[in-house]
Amino acid sequence: MWQSVGLTVLVIVATLVCVLLFMLFGWYVVWQLFLSKFKFLRELLGEAGTPQAETQPPGPPTERSSAAAPRSRPRSTRQRITSPEPAT
Repeated sequence: MWQSVGLTVLVIVATLVCVLLFMLFGWYVVWQLFLSKFKFLRELLGEAGTPQAETQPPGPPTERSSAAAPRSRPRSTRQRITSPEPAT
């Protein structure tokens, strides 16, 4: 009788451990692929696991290397295209 109770407890504990590991692995994958992009979530977690490209060392701008600066495309001005009015 005690063997079946012990086996039942062992199965329940092993199931909980497997579910917990699966949830932690899923959280890690989702964090790496999606959630780490949101600054709000990074601030909530204390900047843990922030990407290196977005962090900048403290100090005057002259000490920063140009490679550490984020590269961005120049924004083009939007032009409104109007359709020609029909001749009446």
